[in-house]
Parts: sequence; structure tokens; C-alpha cells
Amino acid sequence: MAVETQAFPPRYRSPRLIGRGAMGDIFSATDDVLGREVVVKVLSDRYAADEGIRERFKREGLAAARLSGEPGAVTIFDVGEWQERPFIVMEYLAGGSLEQRLREEGAQPPGRALAWLGQAAAALDAAHAHGIVHRDVKPANLLLDERGELHLADFGIASAAGLDSMTLTGTVLGTAGYLAPEQAAGGRSTPASDLYSLAVVAYELLSGHRPFERESPTAEAAAHVNAPVPSIAERCTHLPYQVDAVFQRALAKDPRKRYGSAREFVADLRHALHEGAGSTARFVAASPPQRREPGVRYLVPAALLLFAAGIGAALAVLLSTGGSKTEQSVITRTVTRPGGTTTVRQTVTKKTAAPASPPPPLPVSGGDGRALNDHGYTLMQQGNYAGALPYLQQAVQALRGSGPSDPYEGFANYNLGYTLYRLGQCQAAVQYLQRAQQLEPDRSEPRSVLGRAERC
Repeated sequence: MAVETQAFPPRYRSPRLIGRGAMGDIFSATDDVLGREVVVKVLSDRYAADEGIRERFKREGLAAARLSGEPGAVTIFDVGEWQERPFIVMEYLAGGSLEQRLREEGAQPPGRALAWLGQAAAALDAAHAHGIVHRDVKPANLLLDERGELHLADFGIASAAGLDSMTLTGTVLGTAGYLAPEQAAGGRSTPASDLYSLAVVAYELLSGHRPFERESPTAEAAAHVNAPVPSIAERCTHLPYQVDAVFQRALAKDPRKRYGSAREFVADLRHALHEGAGSTARFVAASPPQRREPGVRYLVPAALLLFAAGIGAALAVLLSTGGSKTEQSVITRTVTRPGGTTTVRQTVTKKTAAPASPPPPLPVSGGDGRALNDHGYTLMQQGNYAGALPYLQQAVQALRGSGPSDPYEGFANYNLGYTLYRLGQCQAAVQYLQRAQQLEPDRSEPRSVLGRAERC
């Protein structure tokens, strides 16, 4: 709905109210001078006479302006006052927020979640390098543009080096569901506090739930301080148990025990998801012996590896009925962690047809490379590398030439290279792992798997 307002200069015409923040109203408008759609954030009338809040509002624009040109930064076009009300003009991001995605879709595919988290990590690390602590990292402040790229927004309560502190000791700033323990206790916020909040966002993206959800904000804030980190692998059985160790560190009560950077956290999470997918036990109907291809290395059966590692065992019983097979799998996974042992049992019964040839590669239409990569990655997590292969081949084809500006090209090349490696096609894997390493030189996984592929 269009609104009449005199809260900002007339060059910003046809304003439409699109949201309300903690300190003001947010409009979309057309900038007549530059000829583009922008977002204008205006301090609310009820705070116009409060000098402290007016100053905090101005600080948002100054903090965000420091990050111009950094990855994941929201571009600030103008900061000023109009009729004694401060305003900030910034770029318009048409893709909505991660809060909207979670509300509408729930838990996200791991590949998509990792892409967003990687972009958020780059933005946070850039902010910290400029001496800025965001202090309110949450899905509502992670915005998407029309290409699906993520941007970190709303520095309204950020602290910044060189700007006088406006926070009294003992004041709690942030949102209860994403507060680091030191924030919940009214202590000083540091970059480690932002990394904790990002880990809460990651937990929610992967599981659809915050780790310390409670019946009230007060109880949730208290749980951040006192409650142990709940296992995400027990809550979501499709996630490998390796991710638990990552969240135990990322959500540590002591800031000194957390990751040193957001990129390091996301890299470890990505590695845990990939390695966990590779160690998942899987059971398939027996198929006729096939001639081995030259150069293919065959792996020790997964059940023996699991037994040797002391992390689980499995039993599969196959019942044959006529032309179809009824497969009943009883899977017992025993996970030993500091403080105890957890046993998870799962029974799955399904009918399957006779073994079929792998599906042909899917046709690609423009712009669907990301969806193909996400679907291929989901199959990888299930241990279905043969099924993932055609999707990832098409994803790499569709994303070719995107370059460093689109992290999905790197993800797709790594996923394809890793899948080929898992299928024993080491020589074929090398080129994709090399491309992934070229696109994402800071990631350790492509380099690690490339070394293994070159030696096999």
C-alpha cells in the first residue's frame, strides 16, 4: 500500500511501507535522481525527540557505510535528516529474508543453507575486520537479493571501533533466540558473540528449529546461558552425527572456545556434512556381478569400516516376493561422545523393483543449476552417489562460467568431484576438484579430496 509521508526528501517518491524495525519504519521508494528503487529507513515519530535513540539510529548508517564494497554488505546511498527526523537510504533487496524462508519452508537443504552461511560468514568477517560487532545476527537481518545472494543488514545496535559506546553495562542487546550467553547475561559483545549467533542461525536452517527454543524469550535467553547444546543429529536423523562436534564448539558457553572466524565455522560444518554423508551406512538389493572398470578402486564394506571405527553396526534383511523385492532394514547406530553413548534404531520397509540403470542426466533450463546442485547434494547425504551424479553433472554445466561471484559454481564442482571420487572414478574427479579449489582457494575440502583422488 502506498503511503503519504513527509519523513524524507521528495526525491524519494511513491513510498510504500514494507516493514517496521525496532527504531523506525521501512519504506521502498523510487529515487528520482538515480532512477532506481531504494529502501528508506526513517526514525519513528515516537523516538524523534530522544537524542540517545537518534544518535543510535545515525550510527547504523555510519557502521554500514564502513563496509561499502565488502562481500555481503548492504550498500548505503545516503544518510541525513529531513524535518528533524533521521533517515538512511540503502539498496533494495527483493528476495526477502531468511526469516521468511524459514517461516514458509522450514528447514533448508544443506547445500542451500551452506551457500547462505558462507555468504553471511564473509560479511561478518569483513565487519569484524573493520572493528564492527553486529550484535543482532538473526534470520530477519539476513536478506536476499533477486539473485539469491545474501546480505547482512540492520546495524542498528552494532558497536563500532571509533564510535563512542552507547551501551550501559548490564544492558541486554539482541534477540533472545540468537543471544550469545555473554549477551544474555548483559556482558560485553565481541566478534565471538556474532559467531555464536550465526551458529544458531545455521542450526535453525538445517533443522527448522533454534537449539534452545523455550516457551518464552526469557526462558530461551536463560537456556543459552545454562543448557547444554542439544544434538542436531538426534533431532534430525538425516544429518550425520559429525555435525554435533561442530555445533558443540560453535555454541560453546565460553567465547574463547568458539571458532576464530565465521569462515572457519562454515568450513568445518561443510566438511562434517560431506564426510558424514560418506560414512552413512546404506543397503541396496543385490545386483548381478558387473565387470570392473580399469583403474576403479573398490572400498572396504561400509559396515566393517563402521565397526572398526567403533561408531556403529547394521543389519539388513531382504525378503523376496515374486518379481519385486521387499527390503526391510533395521539400522542401529551407536554414537559415543564425551559424557555418554547414544543408540539410535530405525526400521525401514520398502518395495523395490529390479535394479535399473542409472537415470539419464536431466535436461537443464536456464538458471536451475542451483536447484540441481541442491538436489544432488541431498542424494549425496543419503549415500546415493550414483543417483547424485547426473544432477551434479548438469549443475556444473549450468553454472559454468559463473565464477567467484556465484559460490554455487564452486560448490557444484566440489560436489561432483567428491561424488566421482566416492564412486571410484578418481581421474575423472580431479578436474572438478581442481576447479573447485580455484574458485574457493580458502576452502580446505577441495584440496584434501584432490590429494586423495590424485593418489588413488
